[in-house]
Amino acid sequence: MTQPVAIQLRHCSRMFSHDRVALHPLDLAIHPGETLVLLGPSGCGKTTTLRIISGLETTDPGGEIWFDDRNVTHLPIEKRNVGMVFQNYALFPNLNVAQNVAYGLKILRMPEKETRKRVTQMLEMVDLAAFADRPVQGLSGGQKQRVSLARAMAAQPKVLLFDEPLAALDAKLRERLRVDIGRLLASQGITAVYVTHDQQEAMALGDRVVILQHGRIAQIGTPREIYHQPANTFVADFIGSVNCVQQPNGSVHYCRPEDVILGLAQPAAWHGSVIHSQFLGQSQRVLIDIGTPTPLLADCSTRLIFRPGQTVGLHVAPEAWFSL
Repeated sequence: MTQPVAIQLRHCSRMFSHDRVALHPLDLAIHPGETLVLLGPSGCGKTTTLRIISGLETTDPGGEIWFDDRNVTHLPIEKRNVGMVFQNYALFPNLNVAQNVAYGLKILRMPEKETRKRVTQMLEMVDLAAFADRPVQGLSGGQKQRVSLARAMAAQPKVLLFDEPLAALDAKLRERLRVDIGRLLASQGITAVYVTHDQQEAMALGDRVVILQHGRIAQIGTPREIYHQPANTFVADFIGSVNCVQQPNGSVHYCRPEDVILGLAQPAAWHGSVIHSQFLGQSQRVLIDIGTPTPLLADCSTRLIFRPGQTVGLHVAPEAWFSL
């Protein structure tokens, strides 16, 4: 197993024109063996950051990229020993599954016997051993992404980089591969940087999550920290849904919809009138008029029935409130 490396970005920035800044000067430390997720809306700088780490993009003058104690700022991607998994798979259509996985090893001039052994190991790791001789055109989207992952890991890179790898897949397959990728990364202990705009994906895979906004870091922390202790309203609203409620003393507090408990009108700390309920399968979202400009959101069991106009009691545990 490759010894995981630490990555440091020091004052890295990227300006594509005088009026288009993709990334403002950024300092970022990635711990050895952790999976760091770069999360944010389109155009926030997450893919630019990933490409700077990989060597596909150069940082503006003054920026530096370090792998452990090695300055790789001016090294091309092939000299950085990184593996990449892309959204579009980037497989060779004229090669079968095993040949695709072996491609990078042949470039490295690995002996044929060792190459066959490594390919077998990688295909077993992604549950595709039975597909070794299958043309890649005959694979499903999920299988193609597994081949892409096996190929990226075969050369035992120091760093594994993911650029929206599950974005093109359907929801069910995305959920399954998310679990598989998380399991593989945990078992291999490799340093990984994962770009996504999907909040659930970020929460499921990230040891830490970096929220980017307009080319700057809005917050960095564990998934729990970012969800329960967001740094500002942008983070709070981007990660799930949030309620904004003015307290009797005039202060403004926030809470998550799942922390709002609905019950009988009496006894209750406060009350509201049901506007609408949305059935979501495993839960329902109830919109409640509490006299504020926007309705209060409450997520609760679908076994409960709420009708428009119904008066309900509301309760939120004191520890569920947070301020921004």
